[in-house]
Amino acid sequence: MTTDFTQTTLPTVNKPVLRLGVAGNYGIDGDDVKHAASRGVNYWAWSPHMKKVTPALRDLLAAERDRHVVACFGWAYTAGMVRRGVDKMLRTLGTDHLDVFLLSWFGKMSFYSEAIQRALTDLRDQGKILALGTSIHDRVRAGELAQESILDLLMIRYNAKHPGAEQDIFPHLHHRNPGLICYTATSWRQLLKPLKGIEMAPWPGAAGDSAPPPLTADQCYRFCLGNPHVHVTLTGPKTREQLDANLDALELGPLPAEEEAWVREYGKKVKAKKRFGYF
Repeated sequence: MTTDFTQTTLPTVNKPVLRLGVAGNYGIDGDDVKHAASRGVNYWAWSPHMKKVTPALRDLLAAERDRHVVACFGWAYTAGMVRRGVDKMLRTLGTDHLDVFLLSWFGKMSFYSEAIQRALTDLRDQGKILALGTSIHDRVRAGELAQESILDLLMIRYNAKHPGAEQDIFPHLHHRNPGLICYTATSWRQLLKPLKGIEMAPWPGAAGDSAPPPLTADQCYRFCLGNPHVHVTLTGPKTREQLDANLDALELGPLPAEEEAWVREYGKKVKAKKRFGYF
């Protein structure tokens, strides 16, 4: 758990990180990455497919390796695939270790056999990986993995529309204190788009504040970051302007209790209207 709204120390990796991390797969380029770093960002979600940002991340690691945390996404169908994938990532980033290796889309696109687990723990023991993790949608299984597994970090969906982790995952975190990363704070922008047929009480914010619905991006990020179980929330900006606006949310601090309750209620109504959608 963390008590600081803007900074935390990531378990296992044991590095201080800004609690808003950046994913580089939605449009930003290397210059934007360096700009984000100048504003304090040091948690990066990356895969070798994110070629626009790779050179900039490589430069950041060469200059300040101990400051930055790169969480690398990889597929795993066999133990050999894991080892080859890790070695390729190390070469691509020009580093001798990965901070975090994430099994991508756990349960659907990555296997979790005993051989794969042995390969992962061997790589961690060798120092090629500091922390093992996964991205996972199955909240019940994530809760079980939080209690007992080789995994040091879980990356989960959590937002005002999908707060189920509060029942299925968060109560189990105290067993081992894994790192917790949440993504899609805006529910793939559903919380940002006007939706017909929703009636809400007046926005409780001060006069002059925005009066949703829909929500603003800063309200979505502040909702996630207001939960002390969340170490880092990811943002995937398309532009420099979006990047700066999302980082500005940190300066606003936690949502006041009345606003947080309003955002939560709005998320429930959006889910009711969108209940058959995957996201």
